[in-house]
This record gives sequence, structure tokens and C-alpha cells, in this order.
Amino acid sequence: MYGEMQTVEFSRIPPAPPVRRGRRRLPRVLSGLLALLLLGGALYAVTPLRHPLHNPTIELTLPASMTIPGTAPRLPWPRSGQAMISIDGLGTLGTSGGSKPLPIASVTKVMTAYVILTEHPLAVGEQGPELTVSAEQAAAYPAEKARGESLVEVRAGEVITERQALQAVLLPSANNMARILAAWDSGSVAAFVEKMNATADRLGMSGTHYTDPSGLDPDTVSTARDQVVLASKAMALPAFAEIVKQKRATLPVAGTVKNYNELVGRNGVVGIKTGSTDEAGGCLVFAAVVTVGGRKLTIVGAVLGQPGADTPVQLDRVFAVTRSLLRSTAAALAVHTLVEAGEQVATVRGPLGTGTTINAAEKVDVVGWPGLQVRIDARIPAVPSRIAAGAEHGKLTVTAGGKPVGTALRTGTGMEPPSTWERIRHHR
Repeated sequence: MYGEMQTVEFSRIPPAPPVRRGRRRLPRVLSGLLALLLLGGALYAVTPLRHPLHNPTIELTLPASMTIPGTAPRLPWPRSGQAMISIDGLGTLGTSGGSKPLPIASVTKVMTAYVILTEHPLAVGEQGPELTVSAEQAAAYPAEKARGESLVEVRAGEVITERQALQAVLLPSANNMARILAAWDSGSVAAFVEKMNATADRLGMSGTHYTDPSGLDPDTVSTARDQVVLASKAMALPAFAEIVKQKRATLPVAGTVKNYNELVGRNGVVGIKTGSTDEAGGCLVFAAVVTVGGRKLTIVGAVLGQPGADTPVQLDRVFAVTRSLLRSTAAALAVHTLVEAGEQVATVRGPLGTGTTINAAEKVDVVGWPGLQVRIDARIPAVPSRIAAGAEHGKLTVTAGGKPVGTALRTGTGMEPPSTWERIRHHR
């Protein structure tokens, strides 16, 4: 048994699986990291694009107002009394003599005519309704003449039109016709005087008080300033302006009458009314038209309280003062360029450093005098982020007094919104 060989069979053991090496997992890790980096970069780049850009802002470079440069004019004001000069549509050029109410003599008749024409308007050239002189009014004429009043002859039963009556009041300064018109309008002189004072209050004539429609009463008082206010209103009535520029007129009984205002028709003077009494001295409310830079301007002024021994001397004095004031006023008025063509009006600041300017398309000229303040108004709509060079955008208006002038506004360089790359780069 020990000598026999035994055969032993072994079962087959399967081979062990191959070991996975670490170097085969590395590319997948790198790919993941790269994807994360790319995703982070994309998110970083997209982040600024998700935020809207701010709208362009506008910064004005011109002030809201400015004063015409130069030395303010010095007018030859009278040594006594009061005076004021105003330019319709521009403002007051100056005053002298304070604001104490003074007797104004027949300058009162400006209000008389103004009340009549506002209650009974007349078209240019229209005669208007007729009124009849009563026996009582005609009978008063001799006594009025004996007192040395300024009158026109009247007769009982005389028929005169509203225009003719106003001509008698405003040209030869007829006191009696002022009273006749007052009674015709209101039933009595006293009732008419109440209308005069109510009108003065409505016009803001705080230094004025009327006691009669002619101005003969020295208790009828006013100021140069108030009379300029009234004169501007009266000259806006076509019939009033038409009458006061006449040198003469023809009336039914009095015949041809002359305008006491000898300045009318000279140096552009178109009215308005003289006045003279011992208490008031020489008085004149006047209007004159001058042309400056192709534009017609109306100078309105008043000179009160000029001394003199009698009416001729008083009126000569007030005429001399007025001529001098008118010459100086006309010389002070000129055309002034306040904004040049192409001058920058505003700066536009867009997002991320973009921007442009807003400029005046044309120069802006105003008529005025050194020292006159003017208002500047730039109306510029919201500016889009993309706008072409030279595009019209807004308007500039310059106002001297009540007369606006202006020009269109245009962009300077063009403006484009920032590109995507600029937005990403700016975000860095």
C-alpha cells in the first residue's frame, strides 16, 4: 500500500481581477474641475449683464437766469418832481423822486378816457354812440371860462359822438367835456369818480386817489409809477392809442382843436397826455415807439411836478425833461447775444463713461440794457442711451421781460450704449 502512488486532483482557481489604477480616474476629475471653472466664469461674465444700465443723466451748464453784462444806464432824471421810464415787455428802466402821491392835473383824464372806453369800447375809426350837451352843462361854460379852465366851447343841444368827446378830453384837455362824459356814463360826476377809484384799485395803483374827472382839483393825486401802469393799459386800447397820437381834431361846435402835447409826432412819440396847474406843476405821461434790432419797442413814462410860473413854462420844462429821457433811453437799448451758436447748454452722462453734450443750434439775441435780468429755460427731454450726433433734442428759451426768444438744442457727439464686452470688462 505504501508502494502505490496516489494521484491527487486540484480544482482550478480563477485568476484575480485586474487592479484599477489611480491614473485612470484623473481625467474625469480634471474634466469636472474645468466644467466648474467654465460655469463660474460664465456666471461671472453674465452677472453684469443681468443688471440694467442706469439712464443717462442731464446736467445743465447754463444758469437759470443771467444779467445782461455792462454798465447800467444812467438817465438824466429831473431835479424835482417824479419820473419813471418803462419798456413794454421788458420792465422798468428806472425811477426818480420817490413815491409820494402828487397832484397830477389833467393827466387825470387818462383814467377818465380809460373808464369810458372800457365801458363803451370803440373800434378803430368808429365814432360810437352820441351824447347831447344839456342846457345846464352849456350854461356852466362862461363861469368855467372865467376861472381859466381848459375847455372846449359847447352849446345846449349839441350832439357829439363818444369819439369826438374823447378827442376834446385828450387833445385840448377840456375839463368841461370830461365832466359831460362822466355824467353821460354814470349819471353823475360823483358816481363816475367812484368808478375811477375802483379801476385804480383793480390795476394796483396804490398811490392814486381821484376826486374829479378833470384833475382840476389838487386833491386828485397819483405817482409816476401808477401813471405808467395806467398808460400801458390805456395804450392797449386801439381807440385810445389812435386818438392820443392825433395832432388835431374837428368838433361840432368848437371846430378844429389842437393837441397840447407838442412832442407827438416827433422822435417816435405817440401820446399820451399833458397836465398843468399851480399845485401840480408841469406833468406829462408819454409813449414813444423805437426800433431796436428790427423789433419795435414802446417806451412808456411819466414826469410829474416840474416847476414853472405858468402853464407854458411848466409844459416847456416837462417837454425838455422828457426829450432828454427819451434820447437816453433809446441809446441804452441794444441787441445783446446771451447764448452763442454751438454753446454748450447741458452735459449728458450715460452709463459706463458714455455721454455727449447738448448745444444751442443758433445764437440767442435779446433786446435790453446792461443790468436787465433775463430768465433762461432749457427744456430737454430724457435722453436715450443711443442718440446720433447733431440730433435735435429740446429747446432753449430766453425771456427778457415778457418776450421769449429761443433756439432748438442739438446733441454734440453721438452716444452709443456700452457693448457686452465693455460691460464685462467694467465689472472686473
